[in-house]
Amino acid sequence: MSELKKGESGTVIEINTKGLMRQRLMEMGLTRGIEVKFLRRGAFGDPTSYLIRGTMIALRKEEASEIKVKLNDSTNGEVKI
Repeated sequence: MSELKKGESGTVIEINTKGLMRQRLMEMGLTRGIEVKFLRRGAFGDPTSYLIRGTMIALRKEEASEIKVKLNDSTNGEVKI
């Protein structure tokens, strides 16, 4: 997810975290198959805000980089977010 740019959205295809971090992300609604949208990046580049299931959630780059998404709309390919 960390590679998404402003206004881009993608569908989660894989979450590469384990333990408490994986549990935390799933409790926030971040699961395979849901759409995420990049909203904005923090003033110093971290954290980044995403729209997930109608809620704005901020993730640090190291957290977002463990979530793989397939870009939606006219962009093809996979990106790690």
